[in-house]
Amino acid sequence: MFQDRMSRLRQKMAEAAIDVALITDDDSVYYLTGYYDYLHMEFGRPTILVVPRDGQSLLITPVIDVVMAEEIAQVDRIAAWNDGDGAEWRAELPAALAPARRIGLETDHMPPMVRACVNELAGSAEITSITPALSGLRMIKSPEELQLARHAGQVAGAMMAAGRGAISAGVPEYEVAIAASQAGTRTAAELLRSHYRDTNMSPSTHFLQIMASGKDITKTHHRASTRVMQHGEPVFLCFCGMTNFHRFKLGFDRTFWIGEADPEQARIYGVAVASQQASLDRLGPGIEAQEVHRAYAEAIQDAGFSYPFRCGRATGFSFLERPQLVTGDTTVLQPGMVFAVDGSVSTDTFRAQVGDSFIITRDGYEQITSHPKALEDMIL
Repeated sequence: MFQDRMSRLRQKMAEAAIDVALITDDDSVYYLTGYYDYLHMEFGRPTILVVPRDGQSLLITPVIDVVMAEEIAQVDRIAAWNDGDGAEWRAELPAALAPARRIGLETDHMPPMVRACVNELAGSAEITSITPALSGLRMIKSPEELQLARHAGQVAGAMMAAGRGAISAGVPEYEVAIAASQAGTRTAAELLRSHYRDTNMSPSTHFLQIMASGKDITKTHHRASTRVMQHGEPVFLCFCGMTNFHRFKLGFDRTFWIGEADPEQARIYGVAVASQQASLDRLGPGIEAQEVHRAYAEAIQDAGFSYPFRCGRATGFSFLERPQLVTGDTTVLQPGMVFAVDGSVSTDTFRAQVGDSFIITRDGYEQITSHPKALEDMIL
């Protein structure tokens, strides 16, 4: 699988006359090599994947992580470097870049200190972006990736059910986060045991729980806090970061109420659900990404609310991939793409959102997250 991805990247490099590519985004490194869980730039220790159009692939990684790299990285050669020892990660770059007339970089993801070094070494070589080629490869998921997506949907469903079950008057928000995390981790662990051989992969959920209740409901990315939820309040649960199974990410969110729903809030929620359905009525192969967003936005604006944020985004090993369901993105949807698709309405005092993830199929889409959306099912 990883060798095939590397071969397809090299084909793209040949088409673009790129002699060598330097990959520094951790999701891209994983996509091409299977290598993950290194500290990367957070601790000032860059990992760099060098992919020549012709020749051996090279993984430059800290010696502190070399045991993991040697076990799982699907590359031709590994060069380990140590803090303060010689030129550190820079040592291998002169030889790697010397013969190149055109160098491809992930320009939006390369750490500044690595980019400065590359600029100095490049000399007269042209520097270009490898991102369009790489993101294009990643748009259409392989059968193995689609299995991960479906299993990620099961993990998301377990988290949503557990989070829903923990919502109650008198309960602090963080208890919901704890319940969701435990359920997601246990479900992921069972899936890993049953379907995968990689014993290094952690089942633990990732990210801080996104949720908001009561007066904080308009804070889209509010994290679970010590706030105590009360009867009659709305509660928003989002798993767009925590759904991260075997490194595959999805989007998934719902809006609930404790005991009863304010009539105006219920009306707004109905528009949010309808806006998602409007987008799903357009979602499928052969449709431009922006057309899905247009249907969603029109449903919201026709109901008298303001123009909304994007309808959705492609997901995979990164939280945000190409294309996006937004005005201006003319990418034609194809089978094998995976999307998070939202319905939403925002006002000054309340916001409602409902979102799910979908695989584009030959004749439409396959929904891979599941939880009720009817208003009566949202009142707990």
